[in-house]
Amino acid sequence: MEFGFVDCHCHISAREFEEDLAAVIQRTKEAGIKTLVSVTEEPGEFERVLQLQDRYSDLVAPCFGVHPLQVDGGSEQRSVKPQDLDAALPLFYQHRERLTAIGEIGLDFTPWCAPSQQDRDDQMNVFIKQLSIAKELDLPVNVHSRSAAKVTVSTMKDHGIRRALLHNFAGKPSVALEGVKAGYLFSFPPAVCRNQQRDKLIKQIPLEHICLETDSPALGLEKHVRNEPSNITLSCRYIAEIKGLSPETVQLITAQNAYRLFPKANKIHVQD
Repeated sequence: MEFGFVDCHCHISAREFEEDLAAVIQRTKEAGIKTLVSVTEEPGEFERVLQLQDRYSDLVAPCFGVHPLQVDGGSEQRSVKPQDLDAALPLFYQHRERLTAIGEIGLDFTPWCAPSQQDRDDQMNVFIKQLSIAKELDLPVNVHSRSAAKVTVSTMKDHGIRRALLHNFAGKPSVALEGVKAGYLFSFPPAVCRNQQRDKLIKQIPLEHICLETDSPALGLEKHVRNEPSNITLSCRYIAEIKGLSPETVQLITAQNAYRLFPKANKIHVQD
């Protein structure tokens, strides 16, 4: 097979992987994964993902992004504020050659995370700013859109974004098809196997617009168990089943889609 798996959205620089990272990477490679598109959520994580790229240069494809939800010290999430982006701005430019995408960025209008209009306005401000950086640096975007699918897709279209991955997409099929028309791709983690909620959505999105992801350490098959990249095979098999295709076909087409969307992720294999 020409391609292995591409995990288009994972958090390999997350603290949950610090203690046994070598074993996680070993299992990742054994599962046939060739590339980890590794997103970040805040500037404090940027250096770590670059160090991982240095250590696993044939595997880790780093992304920088400021997530719509931030954590201060404890574990309580709050809506992002424009000043959260300040420390990130120079780093996007400084490391532009090493970045595969800008992400994880987006909107999260879940009521308890963004209770006020001001929260949503702040998120929009931070999102639009990062979309403009992605355009300026000619990079795709890796996007979060919880409880905000329609406004996320329309905002990207309004700002002339052509290359985007909407990760763990849970919006209506009609909104997804708007995204398909705009050329966007959609990825689904192992958590979709837990119930049939996304079946209709996955059925309607053409395979040429689907990628695989784990979002590890989150969104695994079991809610409170750490997810890891090797579980990507679960997403692959599930999508294959829904679409009535072989897992091999889904693996191949989703990898081709991923490298088309993230060309810099493919370049790490040119020397293989």
